[in-house]
Amino acid sequence: MSYQQHFSMGSGSRPARRNFEFGRTYVVRPKGKHQATIVWLHGLGDNGSSWSQLLENLPLPNIKWICPTAPTRPVALLGGFPCTAWFDVGEISEDSPDDWEGLDASAAHVANLLSTEPADVKVAIGGFSMGAATALYSATCAALGQYGNGNAYPINLRAVVGLSGWLPGSRSLRSRVEGSHEAARRAASLPIFLCHGTSDDVVLYNYGEKSAHSLNTAGFRNLIFKSYEGVGHYTVPKEMDEVRNWLTARLGLEGSRS
Repeated sequence: MSYQQHFSMGSGSRPARRNFEFGRTYVVRPKGKHQATIVWLHGLGDNGSSWSQLLENLPLPNIKWICPTAPTRPVALLGGFPCTAWFDVGEISEDSPDDWEGLDASAAHVANLLSTEPADVKVAIGGFSMGAATALYSATCAALGQYGNGNAYPINLRAVVGLSGWLPGSRSLRSRVEGSHEAARRAASLPIFLCHGTSDDVVLYNYGEKSAHSLNTAGFRNLIFKSYEGVGHYTVPKEMDEVRNWLTARLGLEGSRS
């Protein structure tokens, strides 16, 4: 699927225009009553297929999983080598400049995937690593009611999950949320579940923890951050069990006790 987006680079400059070709989307149909749809986003260099296979085996029969594949693009972190990436990144740290154009294009692609879901189905976004970063960026767009380029964000997100990820745009988030009563209300009511291994050497644990703190201080107070001792940049069964239990409770799925 191709998205052509126009972005103004500020007063007096000409709009930039880039084309983002997204890869194949994999869908896991619900085995029971369809109550929720979750777009799940893979990490750098991966694709939607591997996560669709893992999610298909999670005992969550009321969820439809949509696992898209990011565009293939040159990535500065890899010296310009092209691979699947939701946005460009130079280094995974809070000092790295944010690729707003790439973030907006991926967040819009995800919103488009959710836009045709039935009205009675709850929608959510989750992801791993760079996919988690994109999910968290989508959470900030949902709270602010708009993408970074000012276009309206159209989806009523009910939950966001981020595994081994980070928060893009953390430096300006608090002032933007606090500048709007509606944004502050939406931020406070959006459930977010974050997990991070303490031995992660790709997205450092401290950066994940700082990202959670940035979200919390910006008003995203319905947030849980769980650490996993000795776990690196990967998921473990205990973590996925906790994700499953949290989603069941937060989305009110059948079998939930809360």
